[in-house]
Amino acid sequence: MEILIDFPGGSRVNAQVRDHIVQTDQPKSGGGDDSAPSPFELFLASLGTCAGIYVLGFCRQRNLPTEGIRIAQRVHADKIELEIQVPPVFPKQYLGALIRSAELCKVKKTLENPPQFEVTARELVSA
Repeated sequence: MEILIDFPGGSRVNAQVRDHIVQTDQPKSGGGDDSAPSPFELFLASLGTCAGIYVLGFCRQRNLPTEGIRIAQRVHADKIELEIQVPPVFPKQYLGALIRSAELCKVKKTLENPPQFEVTARELVSA
């Protein structure tokens, strides 16, 4: 997989993922226009939305309604909390399995077993 990163101006940095453009910017306090989430906020959102995909899949496989379910994500200095909030009608016997499904999130698993990073630079040849 290749993701291309571009600099469209100001403090904005965009990523092209397949046919999608993911926009980031810095908050005004960081010199940006606050036109999009910061890269770190986007990273954090990827963790919560990844867990959400697994929660959604769990519910769909069991024909459980997803209306009223949400994940509250809280970031602390040394911990990230994901709290799956379910409506009172959600079957209590599924709560443990729902948590285990969210823990399967690929973003979380990648953080737990991080890949090696290699950063290089090269000059592009003009066409």
